[in-house]
Amino acid sequence: MATYITLASFTDQGIRNVKDSPDRFAAFKSLAEQHGVSVKAAYWTVGHYDLVLVVEGSEEAATTLLLKTASLGNVKTQTLRGFTEQEFRQFLKNI
Repeated sequence: MATYITLASFTDQGIRNVKDSPDRFAAFKSLAEQHGVSVKAAYWTVGHYDLVLVVEGSEEAATTLLLKTASLGNVKTQTLRGFTEQEFRQFLKNI
């Protein structure tokens, strides 16, 4: 399973309905489970990004989940592929 770190910012629509954010997250988590994606962590943040998510799943499942979520119009996302120390050490063996 691959790890993905998603940095999300509320859109105008998302911030207007910010009180619904915890409920939207619960729906996101349910949708993630339906797609075989595990939500490892979620943090509401202050600063450039409003939410940080850590999820694990296949590339196809995670991408589908994040596209479905973004299409609802409440957040804009930037997603990063994360690697554990062991995974990174494996890459370094090839250098």
